Amino acid sequence: MALSATTPAQPKGATGVLVLADGTVIWGKGFGAVGSEVGEVCFNTAMTGYQEVMTDPSYDSQIVTFTFPHIGNVGANEEDVESRGLGAVGCIVREEVTPHSNFRARDEFVEWCAKHGKVGLSGVDTRALTRRIRLNGAPNAVIAHDPQGKFDMVALLKQAREFSGLEGLDLVPRVSREENEDWRGAHWQLGHGYGEGNAVKPHVVAIDYGAKDNIFRNLVKAGAKVTVVPARSSIEEIMALQPDGVFLSNGPGDPAATGDYAVPVIKELLERDVPLFGICLGHQMLALAAGAKTAKMHQGHRGANHPVQRVGEGWGESTGLVEITSMNHGFAVDADTLPAGVEQTHVSLFDGSNCGISIAGKKAFGVQYHPEASPGPQDSFYLFEKFVGMLG
Repeated sequence: MALSATTPAQPKGATGVLVLADGTVIWGKGFGAVGSEVGEVCFNTAMTGYQEVMTDPSYDSQIVTFTFPHIGNVGANEEDVESRGLGAVGCIVREEVTPHSNFRARDEFVEWCAKHGKVGLSGVDTRALTRRIRLNGAPNAVIAHDPQGKFDMVALLKQAREFSGLEGLDLVPRVSREENEDWRGAHWQLGHGYGEGNAVKPHVVAIDYGAKDNIFRNLVKAGAKVTVVPARSSIEEIMALQPDGVFLSNGPGDPAATGDYAVPVIKELLERDVPLFGICLGHQMLALAAGAKTAKMHQGHRGANHPVQRVGEGWGESTGLVEITSMNHGFAVDADTLPAGVEQTHVSLFDGSNCGISIAGKKAFGVQYHPEASPGPQDSFYLFEKFVGMLG
């Protein structure tokens, strides 16, 4: 368990460190929460929306490397969070976090991270780390912060090596709601905050596998009444709410692991011809329910500039159109395993991976990307109107 003889000595003033499972040590300046967190190191290419990224539950048990160098300079506020304090366990940034310069800020990013238990590390060559991930895949690691710069390096390496990784890991119970919730919030407007929906029909029951709040806001904007239910809700509990359609949310971890209890419910919903719409993890589990398989990706897709092309026959004149999308996923549907009757509707123009499916004879479709953005472009907002329009 000893560290490598080539491990760099701790620089003077270093109060933070990243220790990879292979023994690589990266020093920097710690900020945010004091202590250590273990997870998979990934990278995100978005230039804005760091607070939304850090509170996306899909990042549970992950340490986000931001490729954009200036993170934290617009501060933090409570309007831009995407969940109830859950999300990434830590972040790695290039430049030291400076005092904010934004009229909406209510807190410094450093202080916000401390309040929400997120460990930060600045002063890192994030370009080099990103290249390493692209070449070798997303590594397991531990990120640590101590204002006194005192670290038990052997213990940190042991912690990194004992992390099982995300493959085969069901993380949804850590992030899902425990009780039903009648969702009311609509879109945000400057000077007004979040609006409130008042629809009574159509009724969408949203299964929370670790959802981003902006998904629910978009469903409300599209004209739906939304009830959010826990991930382990039974088919009887869901149908008792008399849904006109069911939404399958995003979330963290391995879809095959979560699918042990989620896929049987989705299969039953398909058999009952309940309209379905899945995003990210929800999309993957819809594919599993239809008979396809999922696989761990080498580095994953995370950012707000991912081009996706419509290829399905059902898009009419818009077949071939390219959407710029927001993504956050480390697993993907294996398009080669899609059974007859399941059509691939969208593909990534970065690597050709599956980004959408629809099921023949059913009002059921899913997309791998995040049409609600937050952060990201708004090219795909139409999908919420498409889904709610099916429920007529």
